[in-house]
Amino acid sequence: MGSYQHQLCSIRRRQHRSAVTDREALLELKAIVGQQSSRLSTWNTSASLCLWPGVTCSHRHRGRVSALDLSSAALAGTIPASVGNLTFLTSLDLSQNMLQGEIPATVGRLHRLQYLDISNNSLQGEISAGLRNCSNLVRIRLGKNQLTGGIPDWLGGLSKLQGVLLGPNTLTGAIPQSLSNLSSSLREINLGTNHLEGTIPEGFGRIHGLESFIVAGNHISGTIPPDLLNVSSLIMLAVSDNTMHGTLPSDMGAGLPMLRYLFLNMNHFAGGVPSSLGNATMLYVLDLSVNSLNGTIPPGIGKLCPDTLTFDGNMLEASSAQDWEFITYFRNCTRLRLLSLQYNMLGGELPSSVSNLLSQLQLLYLSANEISGKIPLDIGNLAGLQALKLDYNQFYGVLPDSIGRLSALKLLQFSNNNLSGNLPSSIGNLTQLQILLAYKNTFEGPLPASLGNLQQLNGAGLSNNKFTGPLPREIFNLSSLTDDLYLSYNYFVGSLPPEVGSLTNLVHLYISENNLSDPLPDSLGNCLSMMKLRLNGNSFSGAIPTSFSSMRGLILLNLTDNMLSGKIPEELSRISGLEELYLAHNNLSGPIPQTFGNMTSLNHLDVSFNQLSGQIPVQGVFTNVTGFSFADNDELCGGVQELHLPACPNKTLWHSQRKHHIILKVVIPVAGALVLFVILAILVRTLQKKSKAQSEAALVTVEGDLQLMDGVYPRVSYADLVRGIDGFLSNRIGTGRYGSVYQGSLVINDATTIVAVKVFDLQQSGPLRSFMSECEELRKVRHRNLRLNIAIDTCDAMDYLHNSCQPPIVHCDLKPSNILLNEDFDALVGDFGIAKILRDSTGDPPTMNSRSSTGTGIRGTIGYVAQEYGEGHRVSPCGDVYSFGILLLELFTGKAPTNDMFADGLSLQGYVQAAFPDHLMDIVDPAIVAVEENHAFDVHNGTSNGPQGQINSILVSVTGLALLCTKQAPGRKDIHEKRRH
Repeated sequence: MGSYQHQLCSIRRRQHRSAVTDREALLELKAIVGQQSSRLSTWNTSASLCLWPGVTCSHRHRGRVSALDLSSAALAGTIPASVGNLTFLTSLDLSQNMLQGEIPATVGRLHRLQYLDISNNSLQGEISAGLRNCSNLVRIRLGKNQLTGGIPDWLGGLSKLQGVLLGPNTLTGAIPQSLSNLSSSLREINLGTNHLEGTIPEGFGRIHGLESFIVAGNHISGTIPPDLLNVSSLIMLAVSDNTMHGTLPSDMGAGLPMLRYLFLNMNHFAGGVPSSLGNATMLYVLDLSVNSLNGTIPPGIGKLCPDTLTFDGNMLEASSAQDWEFITYFRNCTRLRLLSLQYNMLGGELPSSVSNLLSQLQLLYLSANEISGKIPLDIGNLAGLQALKLDYNQFYGVLPDSIGRLSALKLLQFSNNNLSGNLPSSIGNLTQLQILLAYKNTFEGPLPASLGNLQQLNGAGLSNNKFTGPLPREIFNLSSLTDDLYLSYNYFVGSLPPEVGSLTNLVHLYISENNLSDPLPDSLGNCLSMMKLRLNGNSFSGAIPTSFSSMRGLILLNLTDNMLSGKIPEELSRISGLEELYLAHNNLSGPIPQTFGNMTSLNHLDVSFNQLSGQIPVQGVFTNVTGFSFADNDELCGGVQELHLPACPNKTLWHSQRKHHIILKVVIPVAGALVLFVILAILVRTLQKKSKAQSEAALVTVEGDLQLMDGVYPRVSYADLVRGIDGFLSNRIGTGRYGSVYQGSLVINDATTIVAVKVFDLQQSGPLRSFMSECEELRKVRHRNLRLNIAIDTCDAMDYLHNSCQPPIVHCDLKPSNILLNEDFDALVGDFGIAKILRDSTGDPPTMNSRSSTGTGIRGTIGYVAQEYGEGHRVSPCGDVYSFGILLLELFTGKAPTNDMFADGLSLQGYVQAAFPDHLMDIVDPAIVAVEENHAFDVHNGTSNGPQGQINSILVSVTGLALLCTKQAPGRKDIHEKRRH
């Protein structure tokens, strides 16, 4: 009896000592990693450790800790080695804390340990080799740490292991072959998101109870082992985001009856989609995206009813209704939530059966394919849709009005198509919409005011369409707009509404390349979140609002190519983070503010083509002018040496020079106009042949009714000249180096004669000598092909601008007064004041001054400007082709398109068309006939038989070409084709 009591006391002493050991180990754990943990605050000696939060004691071994669950307990620091003293532990969970350092080797003492979870920490180093002694381990979870090194082979010797979850970490090396030895126990392998290499070893097909195999997010290569595709117990197979290749086995769906999740995406698999996948009827998620799969999608795929079906980023094709048959099969699927087929080569028409998919469908992605035809009219039946992506296809026709029935829609994309017509007002019913992208279509008409109903809208892209009319005020009242509002490259007119100031949360506002006008609203300064503001390519006038300085977050401001005037506000320098400022091609005057030198972030500044004056700053950012442009501001001076500008004069000298400049610029030309005038040319209207005797008589007849007595020019009084030229107040038809030319009419010898009068600029040297030489040359000119050569030279010039310049240039103002003749009578095209450099595929290049002569945003001169410009269309080479056609008609008829006879619906084109081709001799300029008759008389020594036949042949060809050029825009040919005529 005494011996038994002695043994019992001894056992109790050992248990007490062991319990003390467990208590000490836990208190040390608290001291090292639990200082910030409120859960461990009650761990103290006044209470039994078995009552401490997170601690479970053994029923058989009194006072010993069998389980420790401190998940999400705000532990921080390094796991103490004393944790190895908890030798009765069967479960240890330290997951989702802030533990660091290495896994202590003392965990190897935990021989009873079955479940180890230290995931979601920041542990480092290799997987502790001490764990190989934990032979009872059933599940080891070490993912979401920063563990390194390889996966140890000894894991394959832990015969009771059911789950090995080691991802994500930064483990390297190959997948151990030894893991396939766990054929009787292993159920779950997760090695995903590491840096593993090599292939998937053979043998995993022997693990008959395997349910989950995850190696996604590594550098695994090779093919999927065939035996792995025959594990009938498999529920999840994820090999995505690797470098695996090969074709998918044709029977891969036959041996996977339990498969619910199949992730093969982001590899290099090729070949077709196996139709046998339709046999894996339990599939919940099927993701084959971002591979090189080709061919059509087998109809059997439509017999599945997954939650998610993703085939993005392959080379799958469709061209007929049969190729889209799989869509039809989905009509009975009550579970399909996501169908994504974007970024493939699917063509043909989208079947109307897509509208029959059940309302459970939330996400339908068809972007970036080759789908054509019209969007199904009943697309609005998909009432559960939250995202619809149809962009980057070839859809045409109108956007169905039923789109407004998709009341749950948050994302709607149909940009980069050929959709036309008006944007349906029903789009305003999409009150949950957050993103609307409709850019790069051919929508027209005004934007619907119902857009103001989209109170959840964060961003809208409506650029590169043909929208017209004023900007709807309603869209600027959407305070929800936080990302982007793109309205560029349309035909909006009118002013920018002051409601734009309500966009206080908007980051990007692009309204460039429209026909907007009037001053910019001060309220723009209320857009305090604005980072990029593009208003270039319009006709905004007035001063730059000083309120812009309130947009302190602005990094880009583009006001290029407008009609802004006044000074550059010094207040802009308060935008300290501004990186790019573009103010070129305006009417800005005054100096560049010196305070701009303090804008330390400014790296691009373009103020070219303005009327700025004064000294360019030299301090701060102006010490390095790379990325800065000051061109075509004649009165700017100074700046750093690499600008090569003249030094600025002192103020006294500058005022004296300016007064002298005004005298030279204004007084002398006016005086010269009053003193020196001459008759430059007399328009010719000769209707009958002149004999040699008449040409030698004292009374000499020149082209027209004006007679020169004895070869002496008639004298015209100044009063008659001022009266005939309307006081030199209008009718200027050209400007050259030595002065300007005006058109008028004079009464000489009782006959009214149309004359051109040149007024010389006496600041230039040699105007009299130039004039006499010009008169002599004009007197001798009888070149019978001169008008024809002008046309050919002009055509060559346009061909060069349109087809040989990179990027192409559109002249925008082709007319007779802009065609100059050199000393050899070659035609030269001049005056590129409103020319336009076309955009190329890389974005927006610098443009030349786009302000038109009419001041309304239409480029060109009335009578010569293309009709489509008046309708708000964009500048294109077709506009120059039209002007060239008008130029040809004027050259050969002698009638300008603005002639008073062209009224009540009659135009120059109609006038010529009515005579074409049989009666062209009735409308041709008589001067051409006279020159041809004189030429024929000389050739045949007085026995002319008439040149009308030859003239008529040329006229038919030239006027036919001209009429082609002046057709409506779609019927116009390229100028290169005109040259071939």
